[in-house]
Amino acid sequence: MLFYFSATLEQKFSSIKANVHTGPLASLLPAIQSITFPLIFIISLSLGLSQIVQAKALSDSQNEQLTVTYFSEGQQHTIQGKQTAQGYRFNERSNKVINLASLNWPPYISEELCNKGWVFQFAVAVLVSKGYQVNIHFYPWARSVMLVEQGKMDILFPEYFIESSAPSDAVPGKKRSELLVLSNKFSGGELSLLKRLGYPFDLQENLRNLKGKIIGVVRGYQNTPEFDAMMDSKQFAVIEAVDELQLVKLLVAKRVDLIIGDPKVFTYSVNYSNLSNRNKQALLNNLEIVQPALKYNHLYFAISNKYQQWSQLLDDVNLALLEFQQSGETDRFIKVGSGCTLDF
Repeated sequence: MLFYFSATLEQKFSSIKANVHTGPLASLLPAIQSITFPLIFIISLSLGLSQIVQAKALSDSQNEQLTVTYFSEGQQHTIQGKQTAQGYRFNERSNKVINLASLNWPPYISEELCNKGWVFQFAVAVLVSKGYQVNIHFYPWARSVMLVEQGKMDILFPEYFIESSAPSDAVPGKKRSELLVLSNKFSGGELSLLKRLGYPFDLQENLRNLKGKIIGVVRGYQNTPEFDAMMDSKQFAVIEAVDELQLVKLLVAKRVDLIIGDPKVFTYSVNYSNLSNRNKQALLNNLEIVQPALKYNHLYFAISNKYQQWSQLLDDVNLALLEFQQSGETDRFIKVGSGCTLDF
């Protein structure tokens, strides 16, 4: 980068020299040349300071402190966590180490949300309450699924219910239920089809008018048994996307007829994107939820059966889920949401 600036300046001064060498501005040439080194030095110093600032920002980000608070048996517990090179760690003194794979899925969980979202906070509290060290890693969903099904991570979350017939995309010849064990359920959200505003489509019973459509899905997602069965038997065409934001873009661009997912996630994914406000509004104004919703999907923790103590881990998670549900902690986490507070 320094070379680029230096070369550009030298080229410009060569041009100046050619033009003024014999002209009335010839007397100014030494002064012009004399500023070349100081100017390059200033540019170099500026670039160096910029790199230092960027490095400091990265260091601050990696040392970011996160706090999760939960109540158990009338006592308040606050856990300090931190960002690591691989993800986010809580209760690091524990030797009962658990690695969880997740995704950016606002408003439930996302690195862009305050305190990473209520499902993030909830997962930390559930596991720390049973003495585990928690390490949460964010990946695209298909990769998270693969890592847990292959036993390279211990828990996949938040997961939908896994049908017994659902095949694994990560382990050929295996069904997902042979690789993962589901916890008890906790609160989730609606699963719906969405269409472009004004697109002539009304959902019919048994999803029969989905035949022949082009539908956008997020790679690796479970949907409903009926929808997934039609998809597997190729009764409609499918275009896979990495996430909900990409699905919305495909829909508005008329690449697909319909998309499927949680309407809240579509809205939040657009709003938390790097798009301009104009483009965000344009996308959201072109979305329409198809009524009725296909299903209310509860959420689950999916534990890899390759984790050596998976049965004990499952018992601990289920007991914590029951305790949180009975004490009202689950509802409190949902109500508090991402824990955003005013900073002015």
